[in-house]
Amino acid sequence: MTEPVFLVGARGCGKTTVGKALAEAMGSRFVDTDRWLTETTGMTVAEMVARDGWPGFRRREGEALAAVTAPGLVVATGGGMVLAEANRQYMRERGTVIYLKAPAHILAHRLEAFPEEGQRPTLTGRPIADEIVEILHAREALYHQAAHHVIDAARAPQSVVADILAALPVARAS
Repeated sequence: MTEPVFLVGARGCGKTTVGKALAEAMGSRFVDTDRWLTETTGMTVAEMVARDGWPGFRRREGEALAAVTAPGLVVATGGGMVLAEANRQYMRERGTVIYLKAPAHILAHRLEAFPEEGQRPTLTGRPIADEIVEILHAREALYHQAAHHVIDAARAPQSVVADILAALPVARAS
């Protein structure tokens, strides 16, 4: 497969974990757009948002997507990457987009069990379980709109990777 694979989904769905394992299984390279942003700016996501607000961060996020896209690459995107229509279109036209879908209670459990302090500020100021429900409600249609294929991400990473590998040859046909 020569086109990039873009992983989209809410925080906690496993984009980074699955992305690394998928890249290894495919003999490809992996990049996380949030990590790329923090490394190139020298700031955490929280610091970028504090300095430039969410609109400034979202602009940087789109720039990061374009900067990292390369043939054969597995790209884990930020959970809000799909908010910009230009990003959704860019990913669909340049690669295969996989939506890692999981129920809100599983996402909240994962985020509470493995918090990344300073990495991603709250969007709503509410408890994580409430925030995830709200975020999924607002973004679910956008994840589906961006995706060539939807994968159940509520399972173990190895199972998710196997499903993605099975879907890749047919993902662009949908």
